[in-house]
Order: sequence, then structure tokens, then C-alpha cells
Amino acid sequence: MNIIVPNETSHMQRIIEKVQHGERLTLEDGVFLYESDDLLTIGQLANEVNLRKNGKKVYFIENMSLYFTNVCESRCAFCNFRKDEGDEGAYTLTGEQMIEYVEKHYHPGVREFHIVGGHNQHVPFQYYVDSLKALHEKYPDVTLKAYTAAEIDFFARISGLSYKEVLQQLMAAGLKSLTGGGAEILSDYYRQKMHVNKADVSAYLEVHRTAHQLGLRTHTTMLYGSIETKEDRIKHLMYIRELQDETNGFLVFIPLSMQPINPRAGIRRRNSAFEDLKTIAISRLMLDNFQHIKAYFINIGVQLTQVALTMGASDAHGTIVKEKISHAAGALTPEGITKQDLIWLIKGAGRIPVERDTFYNEIEVFQ
Repeated sequence: MNIIVPNETSHMQRIIEKVQHGERLTLEDGVFLYESDDLLTIGQLANEVNLRKNGKKVYFIENMSLYFTNVCESRCAFCNFRKDEGDEGAYTLTGEQMIEYVEKHYHPGVREFHIVGGHNQHVPFQYYVDSLKALHEKYPDVTLKAYTAAEIDFFARISGLSYKEVLQQLMAAGLKSLTGGGAEILSDYYRQKMHVNKADVSAYLEVHRTAHQLGLRTHTTMLYGSIETKEDRIKHLMYIRELQDETNGFLVFIPLSMQPINPRAGIRRRNSAFEDLKTIAISRLMLDNFQHIKAYFINIGVQLTQVALTMGASDAHGTIVKEKISHAAGALTPEGITKQDLIWLIKGAGRIPVERDTFYNEIEVFQ
């Protein structure tokens, strides 16, 4: 690959050489890339790394997002999903009520339920166990990817159990993987300023470490675009890179573009397309021990997702059916997408669509 760089002794040239030789990038390198406006070079480097790891394959899954409760004790500054018990629109569904909802949208191709929700302190831990058990008994062939590390930390607090004990009970009920949410920005200063009154940095990482030790493969995220610095973002990536060195338990990294609370907010209240693509590309370059970087169309839109597939992303997420959290916070994107549209989107980027299961086992390749 020939990339033209005006000054061959520049920091960018050193980064290019590192990437081409498979050397790990540093905090300084990552911050430099964020401060650079050379998106084409950054994207080209990320594309080279992705092609080396995944070829032209781009993965997707037929899944459904489910939310048992939106009642939450936390009051994160960026969240418009949460409610207090008794508020208009607050809900806490039983397993049977959720099954009624699922049956309206379910078809035999659905392979995964993606389950997250509020930290509802008005119900016991057993409620969360029973929620999974009800779904697992009704749909034994659908993988339960459920709860964030922050939810696991919350369950441990309300139950008096250890992370390991909480996870073991959930696994006995059918849990197969953890979702990636709850990471936000892995900075305790950020969490204090943004009122993230849930798992701190060490707790988030320890939950995933424990899950990996129990044999669970998990997902992890970063919610960028508010008060954090570029250095905060790179440190976040390095925290999860270090844990991946230790456990190799993460399946994919998902950068999440912050959404404004007001759906009618103008473009100045949103991350730019430039910033979104740069974050995906830098994530691919920094996370050398991750197989996949996801372009999350719910946050960045389907057309930008298509472009991201040439800038380091190897996963286009899934069908979802009806996403609620980002849309409560002002996302203007579709709430879901069809399998046929996902295949079209991926092929339109010159890539090969691959339907997968939760663990990236290939179900069907669409040449």
C-alpha cells in the first residue's frame, strides 16, 4: 500500500510503519490520530488492518432488542430512557408479558435476544433471573445476550452476591453472553461529572474479567461525544485492550456515538460524520487484539455504516426490530432494519455479507 505523506519523518509516517509491521500503537499515537484531520490515511490504515484480520467479510445477525424495565435508580446525564417508578411510561414486564411482545415480532431466523434495561431497585435479583429463564424455556434455541457489566454490578449490590455468583445464577437461567453497555467512558472523573452512578471503571472491567473466567465471551462499548477528552477515549481503548491481552474474552468492540436528548436537536448537537468515522478507524488501529469493530447503524445511520465498512468495521450489527435507548436519547436513525437491507448495505460497500450467530460462527455467506 502506498500512502503519500508530505514528510516521511512525521508522526503519521511512524504510525503507518508500525501498523504495516503489526506493532502496537501507544497512547501518544492514538491521541495524534484523533488530532489529525487526515481521515483518508487513518481510514486506509484501518481498512488494511481489517482486511488482514477478516478479509472482505462483514458480519451481521438476526436479533431482537428487548427491554424488561425502564425503571432505573441511576440518573446518567446522557440518558432519556430511564424512568422513576410511577412515572408516566414507566414499566416492568414479567417474563410472560415479554413473551407476548416477542411472539408478535419473532420468526424462526432470530438467533439472539439482546437484553438490557434499567437498574430497577424495586424488584429483587430473582426477577432478573426469572426474566431470562422464561425466555430461555420458551425459545431454547435463541442465544440470550443479556445485561451490561453495570447491571451485573447492580445485581451484586442488591443481592449481596459476588460477581461470580450473580453470573453463575444467570448462566443457569440461560445467559450466554454479556452486552457491552455501561462502559460509557472508562474514566472515574467522567463518570462523576456525567452522574454515572453505577459501576466504576474497575468494577466494569472486573465484571467482564469474571465473565471471561467463567467461559463467557462478551461485548464492550465506548460512548463518545460529550465532555471526555481525546486522551480519555484512547485510555478507554487501552483499558479494554489490556483486559483482552489477559483474557481474550471480548468478541467485538462497539463505538457508540452520543445522541442528543432532544430528537429535534440540530447537527451541532451531534457528533460529525467525520468524528464517527475517525473513531471507528482509530478503534480498529488501537485494538490490535480484537477481531471485530462494529459500525452501529442505530447511532451513525445506515449510509455512514456502509462507509465505515471500508474504514475498519467488520460488523454491521443486526436487525434489532425496535431499538429504544438511543432513540429515547434522540437518534434519528431507523429503529430496526431487515435482513435483506443489511445484505444490500454490505454488498454496496464491496464487501461480502456473512450472517453469524452471537459468537461469530458463520451461518450463511452471501456471495
